[in-house]
Amino acid sequence: MLYDCGESMNPEIDVGQAEGAFVFGLGYWLSEHFIRDASTGQLLTKNTWEYKPPSAHDIPMDFRVSLLKNAPNPLGILRSKAVGEPPLCMSCSALFAIKRAIENARSEISQDTPFSLHAPATVDVAQTDCLVNEDNFTL
Repeated sequence: MLYDCGESMNPEIDVGQAEGAFVFGLGYWLSEHFIRDASTGQLLTKNTWEYKPPSAHDIPMDFRVSLLKNAPNPLGILRSKAVGEPPLCMSCSALFAIKRAIENARSEISQDTPFSLHAPATVDVAQTDCLVNEDNFTL
């Protein structure tokens, strides 16, 4: 990720903020699924047995973040820019990548009909959207 944070006051913190915001977004788009009781509205996914925020093991092993050089913000404090929100927004790229992977899986079994992929695209949702069943496998 090449990130424009203006003139960084502390590059290590800015890189950490960009990584953290992106991983936070990965959780939002891919794993954090809230389930509520239909009649009472009570939250049913209230612990990590059912609710899956990202953990340290969910951070990509090869995650390169660089800060754009020579891009000061003339109106910002010490010529800096915001760090947290833009990488969070960029994390939707993972959802689009999963949608493309599902489209390719569906085309391999001649089931390439249009479909909507809603967030969070959990593993079970992605598997179901691939339309794979036991008839597609040969042993």
